[in-house]
Amino acid sequence: MSRKVKKAVIPAAGFGTRFLPITKSVCKEMLPIVDKPTLQYIVEEAVAAGIEDILVITGRNKKILEDFFDYTPELDDLLEKEGKEEFLAISRRMEKMANLYFVRQKHPCGFADAILYAKPFTGDDPFAILLGDDIIYTPEGKRPGIGQLVDCYEATGKPTVAVMEVSDADIPKYANIRATQLGERRCAIERIVEKPAVKDKFSNDAVIGRYVVESDIYDIIRRTPPSPKGEVYFTDALQALAREGRLVGCKFEGKRYDAGNKLEYLQANVEFALRDPALADSFRAYLLELAAALRG
Repeated sequence: MSRKVKKAVIPAAGFGTRFLPITKSVCKEMLPIVDKPTLQYIVEEAVAAGIEDILVITGRNKKILEDFFDYTPELDDLLEKEGKEEFLAISRRMEKMANLYFVRQKHPCGFADAILYAKPFTGDDPFAILLGDDIIYTPEGKRPGIGQLVDCYEATGKPTVAVMEVSDADIPKYANIRATQLGERRCAIERIVEKPAVKDKFSNDAVIGRYVVESDIYDIIRRTPPSPKGEVYFTDALQALAREGRLVGCKFEGKRYDAGNKLEYLQANVEFALRDPALADSFRAYLLELAAALRG
């Protein structure tokens, strides 16, 4: 019987080159979607899934990520004195959101290398991995994206990855899988390869940035040969699991946004604003006016 998943790891050491020039001085994880940084959405997803302890793997010049979730006595004191209870509650919620820990990846050697820094934190426990570029929206009352993977792992006892269908044009952007269906939303993954050409695809099913793995992933990463570029791909480590018949895909319910893609980042801002009760009516009216002007 598989153990409960109570820990999560969020790799956040990347440079965010797709958003240059702003990411020369602003962490990509702090880019806002409406009024919250992308990292907050990721942390909230993990917490809503029952995760209790979260490790964020950072890099140079990213201390702001720690500061954001820290206690801010000067700000809280000011808000309290001015009677701004609504904003005070928002500020205090950051510090109480979860048990957050931070470690720095000393050299930017990729995703798999970043995960190795989590071993002292996770120990022998299974753990979730959430990439900060991926935002998964699920309606209120629906199990959050990573929670659906946790349920799949705890039901099957096998490491689990998030799977979604993509167009041919997007095949070279993702890890691609060949799999056998286990039910409506689960599949047994037989092969997984990193960013194949369209002519070499197994299917139109791609793996996106949500995973639940076990502690043996560390030894698997260390045994995995590096790519011609000298970097160990996490996908190649997952292939070792697939080869042993130990990798499951979960076709999650929800809408995923690639927050590292400028167009999808803008789409996320628009759609999250339309879901905000305080903004929805006025923002929708503005969009309708704008659409009419563009048509005219």
